[in-house]
Amino acid sequence: MDHEPLFFVFASIAVVLAGISKSGFGTGLGVFAVPLMAIVISPAQAAAIMLPILCVIDLFNIWHYRRTWDRQNMGILVPAALIGIALGAFTFRYLSDAHIRILIGVIAVIFVGNFFFGRNSKEKRNPDRVRGSFWGAIAGFVSFGVHAGGPPVSVYLLPQRLEKTIFVGTNVVFFTIVNYVKLIPYYFLGQLNLGNLTTSLILSPLIPAGIWLGVKLHGRINQRVFYNLVYLFLLIAGAKLLYDGVVGL
Repeated sequence: MDHEPLFFVFASIAVVLAGISKSGFGTGLGVFAVPLMAIVISPAQAAAIMLPILCVIDLFNIWHYRRTWDRQNMGILVPAALIGIALGAFTFRYLSDAHIRILIGVIAVIFVGNFFFGRNSKEKRNPDRVRGSFWGAIAGFVSFGVHAGGPPVSVYLLPQRLEKTIFVGTNVVFFTIVNYVKLIPYYFLGQLNLGNLTTSLILSPLIPAGIWLGVKLHGRINQRVFYNLVYLFLLIAGAKLLYDGVVGL
């Protein structure tokens, strides 16, 4: 482990943003974590350092949201995500991070644009096995590579207009399972080496601050403002992923 001081500045911001996003909004801001750290280190190493941190955040969050998640959606999303993770692990050596970011960025931006400008975009949808399996698999696949599974899950869950705590809780439980499953292929691919784990440990004291801020913000925002913020975060995240992907080509 031999990182520049600038790395720890970006990494600290990334950890706090991840805590706020996962604890308070369930999506959006968290996709900035790997890109922020990737300014000074490789995306693959940034993803490896963030994974143990995300797993610790999940442990805190799953206790807080343990009774507030949608079981029907979970039964649809999780099996598909496991397939997506397996595909991501087997194609890890061959796929470009840039292409993955462009794909997810385009999906997120189009989805938000359709919500705000489409005539039928505000109609409430019910859980759907076909749609959920598709987006769950996409979420597992892109989450494996760059921890950017939030936008695909949001594309599936947001039209259901779940109560805000159910929405966050469903994201929390889903990504807790996804992140802990990812530890297995990350280990066998050599991503969880001593240097990366040591860096994760050094950054871990920042985790409680991000979680505390996320929970506080969640409790103080009403349902309508909450969903407008989630859509805004999704748009920003999608635009950021799209930009990073184009620049990285």
